[in-house]
Amino acid sequence: MVYFDHNATTPVDPAVLEAMLPWFSGQYGNASSRHELGRAARRAIDEARARVAAAVGAHPTEVIFTSGGSEANNLFIKGVAASMKPGALAVSAVEHPSVIEAAEQLARRGWQLCRLVVDGAGCVDEAAYWQSLSLRPKLVSVMLANNETGVVQNVAALAQTARDCGIVFHTDGVQALGKMALDFRALNAGGVKALTLSAHKLGGPKGAGALVMDKGIELEPLIAGGGQERDLRSGTENVAAIVGFGAACELATRRLAERATRLSALRQRLEDGLRAQGAVLFGSSVKRLPNTICFALAGFDGETLITRLDRAGYALSSGSACSSVDPEPSHVLKAMGVSDELARGAVRLSLGTGNTQAQADDFLIALRDTVAELQQLTAFAV
Repeated sequence: MVYFDHNATTPVDPAVLEAMLPWFSGQYGNASSRHELGRAARRAIDEARARVAAAVGAHPTEVIFTSGGSEANNLFIKGVAASMKPGALAVSAVEHPSVIEAAEQLARRGWQLCRLVVDGAGCVDEAAYWQSLSLRPKLVSVMLANNETGVVQNVAALAQTARDCGIVFHTDGVQALGKMALDFRALNAGGVKALTLSAHKLGGPKGAGALVMDKGIELEPLIAGGGQERDLRSGTENVAAIVGFGAACELATRRLAERATRLSALRQRLEDGLRAQGAVLFGSSVKRLPNTICFALAGFDGETLITRLDRAGYALSSGSACSSVDPEPSHVLKAMGVSDELARGAVRLSLGTGNTQAQADDFLIALRDTVAELQQLTAFAV
């Protein structure tokens, strides 16, 4: 199986697994215990926190560990809202479901929800953004990079405008971490108050994420009980996963430049081949993550293509893995003005460290053959 679905999850890097293994058995202490096994677990968490912080230019005390990106998004959006009187909040129309649905829950509790519109390339429309800020939202959330199209938002400019209006600004950086340089200190100075991260998108384990947050922000926890993570996220820490998160961040930082250059070249090769087959590429006119391609072939259903390519040995997806059971067209592509018919044909190909030029070339052949077979079947049906 050739794996082209790295935006959904990535294989755990062997070095990350090696770092995690001792914490499953031999080093099994609870990090809240005072004996040596507990103190060792606490030291491991502290070291991992420092590594995660270093990867994004933050201070370790600004890192709050969670179970993943979805929890971190909910923690911030609901936690900040709980510390305020209901008012307006704004999220972009292309956010991950964990942001959109958290905002919708607040709307059912008296908040006024504004969806920030995007243009045809998937970027937040700046004129519409300015107009939305006239509602004086208390909270804004715009993701750094989209999980379906890879489109990178101009978060620095958007956050600066929000800061000047006294608005709390959050960004989901789950897909960006390990694929582009992140500097929370610079983002924070420009108005970003919180950044969401996840381990399993960059060679780390599932079950570990983080909210990197300005310590001046008041936040009510989602989970109460033990006082862990500065009283903001109670529960016995998943030491092995946290250690793996730290190791993955360190590796990703070290390899970032080389990886981005190699994946960009591989993406270009694939996109040239897709265009030659008549594919429509979404978001290709603006800055994107170096590993992500979202495309459609007019007249072909995306799920059908994915199923047949899976049988041919290629793993791809049709959008967000967190909402893959939803038969509706991608909300991201619809927000970009893509027709329902074309959006239903969308296929996401997301590259990773292990992918090669030979795999890319073979995939293009497999796709061409798959399309030819489907055309033949359609002709027979007629």
